[in-house]
Amino acid sequence: MTKTIVISITLLVCTSIFAQTTAEKYAKDVQSINTIIFAYYDVVSGSSNEPWEFERDQYIHSKNAVITRLDDNGKAESHALEAEYIPLALAPKENFYEKELKRNVTHFGNIAQVWSAFEIRTDPEIASNIRGLNSIQLHYENGRWFIDSWTCEMESEKNDLVTRFINRE
Repeated sequence: MTKTIVISITLLVCTSIFAQTTAEKYAKDVQSINTIIFAYYDVVSGSSNEPWEFERDQYIHSKNAVITRLDDNGKAESHALEAEYIPLALAPKENFYEKELKRNVTHFGNIAQVWSAFEIRTDPEIASNIRGLNSIQLHYENGRWFIDSWTCEMESEKNDLVTRFINRE
């Protein structure tokens, strides 16, 4: 009995000492606009064998982050971050990589606006013609950046927004 108690206490102490908090694990992701945008794309990218990084994704977003997607006709659909996870958790994971193509950042005080063109790939080394544009809003608070919202529109035959954004000076 005493041996079991000693082992339990030892495990509890070791877990407390060696376990990282979420903030410690992902602190580097939120130190700059560049690192948080890198993390933003990295959390959704990976092979079918890699687990989803829901904890990391939640950490880089503010508590009430809003996600908005525009359809081919420009109609907006908005939801909370957690709603992004439902279809991901229900379907088998496939190879999926979002590669940033170009970024434009406007930053004043503690707020920032990032325009980011990307393409979706099934292999990280092979380019694709599935492209979109993100409008990402961030704020800086308590020594770190948060993503407050993002809006995404995909390029289509009707709308060459990524081509126009990339070719813009």
